Amino acid sequence: MPKDVDLFFDFVSPYTYLAQTQLPALKERTGARFRFWPMHLLNLMKRIGNVPATVICKNKMKYATEDIGRWVSRYGVPFQFNPHVFAADQSLPLQGALVAQKQGAEDVYNRAVFGACWSEGIDVRDRERLAARLDAAGLDGRALLEKADEPEYAERLEKNTELAAERGVFGSPTFLVGDDLFFGNDRLAFLEERLAR
Repeated sequence: MPKDVDLFFDFVSPYTYLAQTQLPALKERTGARFRFWPMHLLNLMKRIGNVPATVICKNKMKYATEDIGRWVSRYGVPFQFNPHVFAADQSLPLQGALVAQKQGAEDVYNRAVFGACWSEGIDVRDRERLAARLDAAGLDGRALLEKADEPEYAERLEKNTELAAERGVFGSPTFLVGDDLFFGNDRLAFLEERLAR
């Protein structure tokens, strides 16, 4: 019987981009079903008293940059540092993820947005550029993002963020199998072991 994995995520996390590149193979090996929960990471951090340490600690930022490079090399995936993801409000792509989820297109949407953020360096707050990237992935970008502006999706994003806090989430990516929590792309092996039990 397939095991359900809840994945709480935000596109601003390069480690989540790295993790999602490994999910297709992980799903094939384990038969797990992933349920995606877009959340607003910075709002979650404010809610629970966490801080984005790489932003305030230059030594940690230096280390993270080198560490990401190691993972990129190990996974053999494209990567481009994107300074835009740390600026202003990132709600639009997250609310778009909720629309795509409702429309049954979340895998295509999420891959497109993660790629835009972390292999193409696109500012996904730029509606026109994001719509064009979604169009290139075979979606109707303009229509999807217009739908994302509806209050329902802002409310759902807020509820997902609240649920993340309630379930013990403190960062992205966070994987939950029942009450067992695994944080970070470097915990995928532990997640796989848990799914094998």
